[in-house]
Amino acid sequence: MSKREQSALEWRHYHIQALAEAIRRADTLCYPADSVLRQFFREHASLGQRDRAFVAEGVFAYLRRRRSLKALTQTTKPRRLALAVLVRELNDAPKGTRALADAADREWLIDFESHWKASEALLSDIDNADVPDELWTRLGSDYDDATRSQLTQAWMQSAQFDLRVNVMKTTRDEALTALRAEGRQAEPTPYSPLGIRVYGRPMLARHPWLVEGKLEVQSESSQLIGYVVAPRRGEMVADFCAGAGGKTLLLGMLMRSQGRLYAFDVSDKRLQKLTPRLARSGLSNVHPQRINSERDAKLKRLAGKMDRVLVDAPCTGTGTLQRNPDLKWRYSEAGLMELNAKQTAILTAASRLVKPGGRLVYATCSVLSAENEAIVAQFLETHPEFSLQSAAETLARSQAPLDTGETLKLLPHQHHTDGFFAAVMKRSNEKE
Repeated sequence: MSKREQSALEWRHYHIQALAEAIRRADTLCYPADSVLRQFFREHASLGQRDRAFVAEGVFAYLRRRRSLKALTQTTKPRRLALAVLVRELNDAPKGTRALADAADREWLIDFESHWKASEALLSDIDNADVPDELWTRLGSDYDDATRSQLTQAWMQSAQFDLRVNVMKTTRDEALTALRAEGRQAEPTPYSPLGIRVYGRPMLARHPWLVEGKLEVQSESSQLIGYVVAPRRGEMVADFCAGAGGKTLLLGMLMRSQGRLYAFDVSDKRLQKLTPRLARSGLSNVHPQRINSERDAKLKRLAGKMDRVLVDAPCTGTGTLQRNPDLKWRYSEAGLMELNAKQTAILTAASRLVKPGGRLVYATCSVLSAENEAIVAQFLETHPEFSLQSAAETLARSQAPLDTGETLKLLPHQHHTDGFFAAVMKRSNEKE
């Protein structure tokens, strides 16, 4: 074997070992996959950019197909799972790996390569769907068999990469021209008036336009929530669960930095992530506020004063499984019930801020009716001063060409976005 071949073999061995170790850590499901990878890369500083991309792609491919991979491989050994990911998910047969493997691994790999396609045809529906039992059952209560199958298959694909233009600093046409001039395949998003979809595997974290605040990374579905809220210049608006502020920045931009926009969250850490983004945005009307809970005294002083209130409620995240496949393996019915109680409490508290004639928007990145339609129906039943408004009509007024009925309901297999839900509710003009 030549030195070049030996070097390539050693490189391959190193990367497979790195992938196996990263899979082992992610497979515990103790922490979000992106957190696991950040820690892993800190400990393996010698990995270059391409090496890290290889490991990250392999880990996420594994988490998308975890159930079927374990059914096909009949193993829990991280190295064999890593090899199976390369062969089945990344279409990357590990040439030379057999020379590095011990006799047992070598025999196993040869056997797996020869039979996995035939064995795949014998897997059960739930194994092929690559979801846990409880989530499979829950989806069956919300969707017919065909839709459930389409949805779970869509979750096995990588998410789209979308940007949102900051009209305080540029236009979509200017941004598209600049991105295309760099040789990138960039197109307008089909629904959001300010979205740009970039294809391939763009490395844009340090792109000048993002650093300068002309562009923000934001999924199209998230952008559409801002257009459902549809804030106006000079209004008082609250983002009740602001988090790192992606939707907050969009709302402030739609208000043209006029009026007053409160960004509430219970987490200092999440709000701290908003600070540099806010500085880049050029907005001056955003006021981040940490609250202790939905009953914080800060909120009582604002009761009945808000023109618009957005509640992007904590949820199972089932709409984002293309981006966060580890979430599906942590799903449980008990966890869903806990979230339902929290969603109801948060929505009720946020509703107190809405003034007569004002708008309340309840949103989640979930595809489950238990945290979407059911929460809204329960709220409207106990709060007759609010009435459901047409999300489709609101989007039409914002030049967003999308009609999913009275509520906004985005599904990955149908709209090629994250799964999202939003309901628009208006408070009656009569004071209590």
